[in-house]
Amino acid sequence: MRIHRTGPRVAASALILAPAIALGTPAQAENVTGCLGEEGATVEEARITEEVPQEILARSGFASAVDGFTRDLCAASGVDDAGAIVERHADALWRKAVDRVQGTGSVEGDLSAGDDRPLYWARLGMTSALHRWEPGFELEEADRAALVADMDRRSRGQNGAGLPEAAGESEVSHIVVTGFDPFRLDNDIRQANPSGAAALALDGAVIETADGVAVVRTMLFPVRWRDFTDGMVEEALLPHYTGDRPADAVITVSQGRDGRFDLEAHNGAWRGGSDDNESVGTPEVAPIPDGIPTVTPQPQWSDSSLDHPSIVEETHGAPFPVIDNTEVTEIPVGGTEPVVRPDGPTPGSEARSGGGGNYLSNEIAYRNTLLRDATGRDIPAGHVHTPILHFGPGDGITDAEFEQNRAAIVGQVEDIVAAAVRS
Repeated sequence: MRIHRTGPRVAASALILAPAIALGTPAQAENVTGCLGEEGATVEEARITEEVPQEILARSGFASAVDGFTRDLCAASGVDDAGAIVERHADALWRKAVDRVQGTGSVEGDLSAGDDRPLYWARLGMTSALHRWEPGFELEEADRAALVADMDRRSRGQNGAGLPEAAGESEVSHIVVTGFDPFRLDNDIRQANPSGAAALALDGAVIETADGVAVVRTMLFPVRWRDFTDGMVEEALLPHYTGDRPADAVITVSQGRDGRFDLEAHNGAWRGGSDDNESVGTPEVAPIPDGIPTVTPQPQWSDSSLDHPSIVEETHGAPFPVIDNTEVTEIPVGGTEPVVRPDGPTPGSEARSGGGGNYLSNEIAYRNTLLRDATGRDIPAGHVHTPILHFGPGDGITDAEFEQNRAAIVGQVEDIVAAAVRS
């Protein structure tokens, strides 16, 4: 695979770093939470007080980012000032995470650079602070919600910036790759997500092709149904289908099955309703937000347009097998019970599981490919499921097996993305 990065960042827009976060004096650090109440954190945010998240933040140097944000938030003079603080710290957090994974910035602590979890827990620390913030001025709940949303989007790389140009190249393709947060944390709070680690590793990557170069832009998504219902996917991806410099491929990635990669051929409209990171979920057809291009009536299925055979052939012999997965679960016309179909859905059937199941990974694949169809873009768009990232024996937050598995998975995601672009 010929993939590299042009310096610390590819474009000037991506090079803009927020001012360094002041760590403050020890006395200041003791008062860092002085403006925060005890109530208001979400179910997901409340987990940050547990031992494992605190160890991840301490051993990565990201605890200081949370403390710095909280100090600045406590000193905010009003809503506008708070908005500027959120923007500065959220953008800096994303850049800090990308630079740490890619080795272009300082790596604090003894936790390995390739870990996606420091960004996840630091973001939750910052949104928890916003939810519990008790400022010395009147704060409308709508303003608080807007601050939380801006923090969440920006610290995921979803700030709406255009895809960069590669200096000196006349033929530049623009590629969007997405990943996910860790999930199922009540089973094991140590969980990481290799799709998130891969997204951080790929941001700004340049892939050489026969027709020029392709520049990769990445972003992350939460494992929360409500954000998908509210249109986060469409808000983040639609500019890359309809903007001045639309993307040439949009590839969504998530953690999937054990011991294999899957290229998901068919995506279903049905969400199964398994609990998300906020411990909620309702079985239903994925609701499409108002005001965005879509296909009507809403289809039960949308399909990948990635060149699966070429990708499988080019990545053959890698650490994990890459499978062209065409299986779905449907309720056929005239039926009442779900039926597994190995070769895709039959005409008129109701979706119950796409190739990627009926959780949020299937849903982002469905929403992405539906946007492709609604905007009339004839580009590669589809979903990649990674193998499950396992820990070795023991209960530590990392180990040699975990690190080796993550590195292998991330490296193969890079190979798959490069193969998808070249094909």
